[in-house]
Amino acid sequence: MEDSYRHKGMRRRLLESIQERFSFSREVLRAMYQVPRHFFLDKAFEEIAYRDEAIPIDEKQTISRPSTVACQTHFLDVSEGQYVLEIGTGSGYQAAVLAAMGARVYTVERHEVLHLKAKAIFQRLGFEKIQANFGDGNEGWREVAPFNRILVTAAASSVPSALLRQLIIGGKLVMPVGSPDSQKMHVITRKKRLEYETHVFGKFRFVPLLKGKN
Repeated sequence: MEDSYRHKGMRRRLLESIQERFSFSREVLRAMYQVPRHFFLDKAFEEIAYRDEAIPIDEKQTISRPSTVACQTHFLDVSEGQYVLEIGTGSGYQAAVLAAMGARVYTVERHEVLHLKAKAIFQRLGFEKIQANFGDGNEGWREVAPFNRILVTAAASSVPSALLRQLIIGGKLVMPVGSPDSQKMHVITRKKRLEYETHVFGKFRFVPLLKGKN
């Protein structure tokens, strides 16, 4: 894997463009600069890796647009050392960005092919704080819970109750919620044991959050 000056230049221009259009924190954009997006894509997509576009990966899934990754990461408001659960490892790019922000990342993927590929990339890149699990994301990761933050990179009509239960008091969950064609980003804070505060933002389109393993 090579991260050349050309790659870094393309990455810098992409992030500058995102910063001009959105008010994301500098910490988020700094972490995204540290993680070469083209490492998480097939070689055939290298030339378009630094466009603000979703790109196909295995199992009919996608790697999210960089602006969407920045958006979810911004809403998550991660601090160094926090325990973060990610549902939907996909390519592994989002998990790597969270790790670059200093989080201890636990990521769950239902597609074994994607799980194994992402796990291999994490090892090659030295992301020792990322723990990957092959499982049903709707169930979260009970053995490690509770979490300071939970990020879901797939959409559903409602938030799985298991994920809400695995959030600490004061913790935050970010997830796209809505119909298959259109969702809004829900930012949910657990205020008390049975009390949650929800804020809703924008319009998005994510792949569906499915049950079971594949």
